[in-house]
Amino acid sequence: MAKANHGSRRLPNAAKIQDAVEALAAPKIAAMGYELCEVEYALEEGNNVLTFYIYRPEGVSLDDCEAVSNMLDPLLDEADPIAEPYYLSVSSLGLDRPLKKPRDYERRVGSEVKIGLFAPLDGKKSFAGTLQAADESGFVLLIGGKERRFEYKAVASARPEVKF
Repeated sequence: MAKANHGSRRLPNAAKIQDAVEALAAPKIAAMGYELCEVEYALEEGNNVLTFYIYRPEGVSLDDCEAVSNMLDPLLDEADPIAEPYYLSVSSLGLDRPLKKPRDYERRVGSEVKIGLFAPLDGKKSFAGTLQAADESGFVLLIGGKERRFEYKAVASARPEVKF
């Protein structure tokens, strides 16, 4: 008996599809006033799902996601970049979304962030602090009153610290 897949897993042709639909959709999404942050094509609970993650500084509502979805639906139908059946999903970034690209770090300047490193630095692999700055090669965290620079290539994981 097969186990149900309760997470998501990347499909073999995902990178090619993601690149194609991102090139197609990004200008149209930008024209609507949103930033397309990521496209993900994955198997979720037995279904192929194409997810667009959008952002705008004032936030993204359910109505925003619906408007972008309504714009994307006919665009993707016409271009037909995916041979198999799939579900279309549009989502905001979410409060605790991992930081992956330099732009993700730039959006979070001023926020509390927790990072994990691939290799220990001063005997530690995890650090938490306030994100002070970010550029194309790395970022600066304020940790205990001192600024410390990290290169992206040294970072295994990075997440905003969400406090309620």
